[in-house]
Parts: sequence; C-alpha cells; structure tokens
Amino acid sequence: MRIVEESDRVQKSIERWISGFGRGKYSRILKMAKKPTADEYSKVLMITGIGIIIIGGLGFAIYYFFTVIRNFFGI
Repeated sequence: MRIVEESDRVQKSIERWISGFGRGKYSRILKMAKKPTADEYSKVLMITGIGIIIIGGLGFAIYYFFTVIRNFFGI
C-alpha cells in the first residue's frame, strides 16, 4: 500500500503544479503567446533549414579537410 500512497501523492503534486501554471510567473508569457501565422512559420522553417545546412556543410568540410590531411601525410 505504501507505493500506492506515494504515487498518489506525486500525482496530486504534479496536478497542483500544472493547475497553477497559468496563474504564476508564467501567466504573462502565456497571455502574450500566440499561434504563428503561416508566413511566420515558413520564415522560421526556412531560417532553421538554412542553419542546419550551414552547420552540416561546415562539419563535412572540417571532416573532409582532416581526412585529406591525414591521407596526405600518411597518418
């Protein structure tokens, strides 16, 4: 029975935290938050995609550079 009581206590604690989420220090952020428009979403998606491509290309260039250096010196 001890584990049942403990899990009930934890569940009630989580429920209290979630129910007070919109009234505490996060309420201002939740009130200001809004669903992005299609234009905003597409811009964020495009910028994120460009960033992923740049970082991936940079990682590949570094990998390729060190592979060529290693083969050149026969390491």
